[in-house]
Amino acid sequence: MLTVALYVCPQTICSSLSMAQDAFSLANRLAGTPRFHLQRFSLDGQPVQLEFAHVQVNGGLELAERADLLILPATGSAISRTLEGNAGLLPWLARRQQQVASLCSSAFLLAAAGLLDGRQATTHWALAETFTRHFPRVNLRSDLLLTEDGPLFCSGGAQAGLDLCLHLIALHGGEWLAQQVASAMVVERQRGPQSRFAPLLPASDDTTLAPLLDWLRRHHAESVDLASLAEQAHCSPRTLLRRFKTATGLTPNDYLQRLRIANAQQALARSGDSLERIAAAVGYADRATFAKLFKQLCGETPGAFRKRMQGNGAAPSAP
Repeated sequence: MLTVALYVCPQTICSSLSMAQDAFSLANRLAGTPRFHLQRFSLDGQPVQLEFAHVQVNGGLELAERADLLILPATGSAISRTLEGNAGLLPWLARRQQQVASLCSSAFLLAAAGLLDGRQATTHWALAETFTRHFPRVNLRSDLLLTEDGPLFCSGGAQAGLDLCLHLIALHGGEWLAQQVASAMVVERQRGPQSRFAPLLPASDDTTLAPLLDWLRRHHAESVDLASLAEQAHCSPRTLLRRFKTATGLTPNDYLQRLRIANAQQALARSGDSLERIAAAVGYADRATFAKLFKQLCGETPGAFRKRMQGNGAAPSAP
């Protein structure tokens, strides 16, 4: 039986801890005979008060020393607080030889311990810039839902932690068991890249740019060039490029393409129109160009996106 130790600290996200515990407990029940021995540990072996629960643990680091697999549930987006609060864990973690899995933001703990240097990893897409700035030696793949590099495993945001738990269950209990757990929890076994879930359009706090962004939303399907945008913004093209990049992180053309694809997502989710018709409606003269850019930005083809969205009754919010 594989011993799985789940780390609990004051920054642990309750839902992440319970999700991991539930997935492996369910695997034990569905397997008919226990495959995983689950334990919880804290830095000092004492119970931990979380936001919504007082969590009992089975021991401290001495317990985790004997585990075959360590899981670090998500610790939230307050990265500095998490690293400071778990400074005592890092030297111990750096010496681990067994498998270690981080859920979402806990990849920062693995990286801070030096375990991810030169390795592939992932975390929530919204934390990618911060992660890369802190740990440039890590090969961050924020487009992926999960990564496996040697004995180290990482997952993207929130529900991607379940994808990683299913992956670990398959690795140690067989794919059949992972599929049984996925079916029982009513989730897809393979959900594709994390990039499918990242918003296409960045938020901007630059209120002076708001009228131009609103104009773009209304005219995105038309032929738009930098000169016409600059005229709308009452500034020179060079000034507009600088302001736009500062406010959104994108060039005006990149923003326009993302705006078009975001509108195409709406049409794909809510209508049965042909891809040619949708492509033309959002500003593309041919289906091939549209489909190529859609897959590049969304991580899946327009057809796959339509099938997924219409299959679960969901639709992305309007841009």
